[in-house]
Amino acid sequence: MAICQVQFNDDTVKIPEKVLRRDQARLEELERRRNEKESQSVAEENVDYFTATFSAEKAAIEDLISSCANTDHEKATKMLEDATLKTQQLQKFLNDSVMFLTQYELRQAQASVQKLQGSVVERRAEVMPKKKFAFRSRTARTSQPSASMPVGDKDKTTYFVGNAAVHVRASAEQYGFSNVDSQVLIKRSEEIQQRDVLLSHLADCKVILYGSPNTVHIKNVRDCQILCGPVSSSVFVDECTGCTLVFACQQLRTHNTTATQVYLHVTSRAIIEDCHGVSFAPFNWTYQGMDNDFRVSGLDPKRNNWSQVDDFNWLASGTPSPNWTVIPESERISCWDAKEPSS
Repeated sequence: MAICQVQFNDDTVKIPEKVLRRDQARLEELERRRNEKESQSVAEENVDYFTATFSAEKAAIEDLISSCANTDHEKATKMLEDATLKTQQLQKFLNDSVMFLTQYELRQAQASVQKLQGSVVERRAEVMPKKKFAFRSRTARTSQPSASMPVGDKDKTTYFVGNAAVHVRASAEQYGFSNVDSQVLIKRSEEIQQRDVLLSHLADCKVILYGSPNTVHIKNVRDCQILCGPVSSSVFVDECTGCTLVFACQQLRTHNTTATQVYLHVTSRAIIEDCHGVSFAPFNWTYQGMDNDFRVSGLDPKRNNWSQVDDFNWLASGTPSPNWTVIPESERISCWDAKEPSS
C-alpha cells in the first residue's frame, strides 16, 4: 500500500495514498457540481430573458402586419418594410440564443419566425395595387417556348420546421416557370422586379433571373442551374436535387434538398433542414446592372454570411454538421456563361 507523509509541526503523519486520492476526487466532484449549478442558473436566466424578449418582439411585429389592413398603400408599404426588418432582427436574436435553448424551444421559435415571414409575404400581396387588365404582345424570352405564367392565390408551399407547418402562399403577383424540361429560361428585370417568383417542377433547365425579385420559391427541381439577381427578402428551397443555385438574399431556407451546390450571398444566416450533400461557396455571378439591382433589393453587398449555416437536424454545439460543406476554392465555378441582358 502506498503511503504519503504529511508534516504537522514537528510530527509526521502517514496517510494512505488511496485516502488522499479519495479526498481529492470528492473535492473535484463538489467543484463540478457547484459549476454545474451555476451554469444551470445562468442558462435559466438566459431562457427567461429570451422568452420574454422574443414574445414581446413577436407581438410587435404581428401588430405591424395586422395594422396594414387599416391604412393606405404608402403607409402599409412602410409598415411592411419595418415588419421585415424587425423579423430579420428577431431571427438574429434567435441565432444568437441557440447555445442555451433546448431543441424544442429552438424549433418552436423558428416556426414562429417563419410564420411571421409568411404573413409579411401574404400581406404584401394584399396591399399591392391591382394591375389593370390590358392586352399586350408577348416576346420570346427563351431559346425555346416555356411555361411561364402568374400563379393563382390557391397555390401555396408548406414548409416544416420540426413538427410545425409553415404555409407560404403564392400571390397573384407571383411569376416564374413551372413544368419545363431541358430548356434555357430567362426573365428580365422589368418582368420580375420586386415580384414574387416561383420555379417549380423543372428538370435539366438553366434559369437566369435578371433584376431584384421580392421573394423566390424553388420547389421540385432536378439537375438545374439557377442564377438569380439580389432578392429583397427570402429564398425558399424545397425538394431540390443535383442543382446549382446562385443568388443573393436576406434569408435562405432550404428543406429536403440533396447533392446541391449553393453560391450564396446572404445577410442573415442560411438555414437547412432535412438536407444532405449540400455545399456552399460565396456568390460570384455578375451581370450588367447588378449594382443597381443590389440598391433596389436593399441588400448590403459588403455583408455576406455565406458560410454561416444553421442545420436544424444537427444542434450539437462545437461539432460541424455532416449535412453541408464548403466548396473548395479550386472546385468553384468562376464562369457562368450567361448571356448579358440586352439594353
